[in-house]
Formats: sequence, C-alpha cells, structure tokens
Amino acid sequence: MAKPIVDGLEKQLGKQAQVIRLDITQALGREAAMRYGVRAVPTFVILDGKGDVVQRYNGFLPAGKVKEQVRSLAS
Repeated sequence: MAKPIVDGLEKQLGKQAQVIRLDITQALGREAAMRYGVRAVPTFVILDGKGDVVQRYNGFLPAGKVKEQVRSLAS
C-alpha cells in the first residue's frame, strides 16, 4: 500500500513539503478529490506554493520522483 511510502516521504522531506492525507469517504476529502480531479485511490497530488497542481500520481507512488519534484519546487 501507499501508506509506508508516504510515511517515508513525510520523514525524508521534513520541512520542505507538507503532507496532507485526506479520506474520500469524508466531506473534506470528497471536496478535495473533486477540486483536484482525483479519479483513483490512492492518488498523490503535488502542489506548488500557489496551490497549482504540478504532478499527479495515481496508484503506485514513485518515491524517488516525488522527492525530486518536491526538492526542485523548494529551490
């Protein structure tokens, strides 16, 4: 599952990125899913500092690519 990967990313990225987990069975999660075009679970969305979608991963989460993307945004 994605949880161990996301947990690891959260620790490795530290203060470079904020990880927010949403449950699509809850109102806030459904609202975010609609706003960001989530069509599959799990989906991982990377936003820039303005809140614009930079990357979206459905299903398997490539941790290395996510770290690289986040670090490039933080520079």
